[in-house]
Amino acid sequence: MTLAATLRKNILTTRDQLSTEEIAVKSRAIQQALLNLEQVLNRQSIFVYVSFRSEVATFDLIDILIDMGKTVTVPITRIREKRLDAIHITNPATDLQPGYCMIPEPREELCRANRVAPEEIETILLPGSVFDMRGGRFGYGGGYYDRFLAQNPAASRIGLAFDLQIIDNAPLNVHDQILDLVITETRIISGRR
Repeated sequence: MTLAATLRKNILTTRDQLSTEEIAVKSRAIQQALLNLEQVLNRQSIFVYVSFRSEVATFDLIDILIDMGKTVTVPITRIREKRLDAIHITNPATDLQPGYCMIPEPREELCRANRVAPEEIETILLPGSVFDMRGGRFGYGGGYYDRFLAQNPAASRIGLAFDLQIIDNAPLNVHDQILDLVITETRIISGRR
């Protein structure tokens, strides 16, 4: 197992041990910090991952951003093409259904009608397994988000993570994209993109 794979496995194992209550409390702190950022307040088009299992929760955040009048897009995983598409949603309760790996994703009819080009997105909020003090990020090994970020270098890139996911220096590969910010429940880390 590579160093990256070992790090990913160990940190995800630790993250999976958080209680539902711990995830909720920490996610609320992250959400509050995020909602005060100019990269959210002063941007219209925001891409948000839909949280799954022990990730930083985003369901409330998606509702808040929609209520703020933002154009909110969420990912659908296109496995065959190895890419993410950004789909505009207006009501997570009715617009999402279990998709790839049972992750909530937009319904197929929305995907046909509401696809948004990556370059139209101003701020991208993304999950990950491991983050570092430079804004380095490991995802889950598929490279979907790295390819998505590469399509829109102008967008602000913000990782949402718990403190337990932060290390000093991740052994990044050439294709691993650097983030502008990583927000945890206690701090905001500025990336060095």
